[in-house]
Amino acid sequence: MPPNERLRACLEKSGHTAASLAARVGTDPKTVARWVSTGRVPHRRNAHAVARVLGTDVRELWPSLERRSGAGEDADADRDLVAVHRQRSDVPVEQWRDVFAAAERSIDILVYAALFLHEQIPDWNDLLRDRAEDGVRVRVLIGDPDGEAVRVRGEEESFGHGIQSRCHLAAMHYRPLTTAPGVSVRMHSTTLYNSLYRADDHMYVNTHLYGVNAYGNPLLRLKRTVPKGLFDAYAASMDAVWRTARPLEE
Repeated sequence: MPPNERLRACLEKSGHTAASLAARVGTDPKTVARWVSTGRVPHRRNAHAVARVLGTDVRELWPSLERRSGAGEDADADRDLVAVHRQRSDVPVEQWRDVFAAAERSIDILVYAALFLHEQIPDWNDLLRDRAEDGVRVRVLIGDPDGEAVRVRGEEESFGHGIQSRCHLAAMHYRPLTTAPGVSVRMHSTTLYNSLYRADDHMYVNTHLYGVNAYGNPLLRLKRTVPKGLFDAYAASMDAVWRTARPLEE
């Protein structure tokens, strides 16, 4: 197949290299190089992610992709998916901090504990408080350490009371925010199918594999680009859990 000159030109114009583009879309630099040099057409998910990063229409880069996949709602099903990381720990802590520091409308956290936020971002509470002072709605959901779901998760991960202890620590960390204007912290007792981290139209979805601790589980990076897509589906689940939760006491 001939080289993809459209992709080559967009890469040069954007300033990206094969390596930097690969890092943004969650693939290998050699794969990106093959897309350029051999004209190989990527999976639709990767194609749309590349188009978003390069600021162009996917049909400009790979016209045959859209002809082959067809139109309609099914063609939009994965457009919110920006990247897939093999495990949460693959994402640099600076990236976590930057996405929340840039929030202008809303921050939502749905976890059991996620102590890595406080442990690796020392000013995490200050960041949330500052965003709230600027008018950002901040909602945090942490696990109820006395709940059955937390106990079961500890058994599944062979972590015993460790997860319960981590939920107690999370409550201790977030308790100073219970009086901060614009910040709401609640405890939930639901089964945590996915940990969610949302900042405006960006979201990290930490999936959960049976028996595996959260840091070692796959992470989806989403950006809201279509209505009723993946992003909205996960956002709706956050709202559903929020309605079942109780406020964290001071």
